[in-house]
Amino acid sequence: MKRQFNAVGACNPQQHYMVDIQGRLKEIEKLVASGAYFTINRARQYGKTTTLKALSEYLKKNYIVLSLDFQKIGEEEFINGNVFSAAFAEYLVRTIKNRKNPINGLDEGVLKKLETAAQTDARFSLRMLFVYLSELCDLADKPVVLIIDEVDSATNNQVFLDFLAQLRGYYLTRDEIPTFHSVILAGVYDVKNIKRKIREDEEHKTNSPWNIAADFRVNMSFSKDGIAGMLEVYEKDHHTGMEIEELAELIYDYTSGYPFLVSRICKLIDEAVAGSAGFPDKAAAWTRAGFLEAVKLILLEKNTLFESLVSKLHDYRELRQVVYKILFGGEKMVYNPDEQSIDMAMMFGFLKNENGTVAIANRIFEMRLYNYFLTTNEAQSSEIFKAASEDKSQYIQNGRLNMELVLKKFVMHFDSIYGDSAEEFDEEEGRRRFLLYLRPIINGEGNYYIEAETRNSRRMDIVVDYHGDQFIIELKIWRGNAYNERGKQQLADYLDYFHLKKGYMLSYNFNAKKEIGVKETRIGDRMLIEAVV
Repeated sequence: MKRQFNAVGACNPQQHYMVDIQGRLKEIEKLVASGAYFTINRARQYGKTTTLKALSEYLKKNYIVLSLDFQKIGEEEFINGNVFSAAFAEYLVRTIKNRKNPINGLDEGVLKKLETAAQTDARFSLRMLFVYLSELCDLADKPVVLIIDEVDSATNNQVFLDFLAQLRGYYLTRDEIPTFHSVILAGVYDVKNIKRKIREDEEHKTNSPWNIAADFRVNMSFSKDGIAGMLEVYEKDHHTGMEIEELAELIYDYTSGYPFLVSRICKLIDEAVAGSAGFPDKAAAWTRAGFLEAVKLILLEKNTLFESLVSKLHDYRELRQVVYKILFGGEKMVYNPDEQSIDMAMMFGFLKNENGTVAIANRIFEMRLYNYFLTTNEAQSSEIFKAASEDKSQYIQNGRLNMELVLKKFVMHFDSIYGDSAEEFDEEEGRRRFLLYLRPIINGEGNYYIEAETRNSRRMDIVVDYHGDQFIIELKIWRGNAYNERGKQQLADYLDYFHLKKGYMLSYNFNAKKEIGVKETRIGDRMLIEAVV
């Protein structure tokens, strides 16, 4: 069976192209070796299950590993301690005695007692469950490590909190009473912050039963080198002639190493772009143009990750406002872990802490969010959006985007719609209006993002990708000739990074004697197209 890229479920190195995670496993093993109890909480589709499966195999030499998944325990089995204890014990014994992959080194007599109690003892409780688990650990041939995946499915009920309390109680007395050497809980939510109910009629308050958990600081993102290593393995199989380092850097720049996005883009290049119009084979697909085509496809598709992203914007108004300000205002927002909406967005992987400030987690999310905000009913009903939509085909000539014409028409439509009656506005509104105009023109065929190097300054460079061509447009408010000339020089210098000879500027000028229009300026060997509205 030929290997393929996988973006659904756990990865298997025999079946799938994978980033090497051996370094990650070694770091986690250090925590296990120290006897730590900890939580691996990362966003959905962030490689947790793949990591846990690999970790189970990695630890087997020195430990007995009991790896469970709480999705396999039904919601109805958390109804009370008796039902849960019986279900947990039965699941554990079944896992240990699995005929295809049995777990050796555990006392058969204790397993028999555990199985019998679960099936016949109507008074079987959490306390009794842990008595048997303690005995199982005591008589085991090697230290026992407990791994539980998908703990999110159990976090909103009292039985799970009581289960954590038992783990905590045995942890605190493990010098006297045998128990698990290390416990790993995995899920999206940070179990460490789940609060115990003091009384039934109270909300969750202080004294988390999982406050024993060690900090988990292992980086679960893919690095550029890791992505390059995966592409090298693929290249040995397919001989496409790809520029591995260039593509690895592109994939990382757009995804920030988010595992699902990395795998999904590679899968799209391999299976959807290759063989499509303009990309007749894998050699043509594994290029910069093929990568950009895959980015276009992923931004147009529906998947559970993007659906979760949008649903959180609907559920948390404060989060929606934060994201909007970051996207359109370039606002530099200080990271505050006590701000609920931000903390939740960080947990779900949509935002990140970047040197003490809040930022969108990666460029793919950013582009998807721009598309979301610019295609709402309110946005599409705006006059500037409608003006661009009326004859958008005029901007595409022989399959290529004429950015100079886009700016000329924007100046004309902006003056026609708003004219001298336009009230003075800030950079945020200026960017929003231009992006509203640009969006229907490149819809479905191109993408754009805000270059991080300029996001927090008064200028903001938009990078537009259209059928392999790139355009850099600087948007700003007019603040005098001196400021404008400095902006031109900055843009000209910045074009070197993209190896481009032409750049674009759009200035909003609120002076009464302004001269609107588009003109060309040369700075050295670079051409700048400047539009003033």
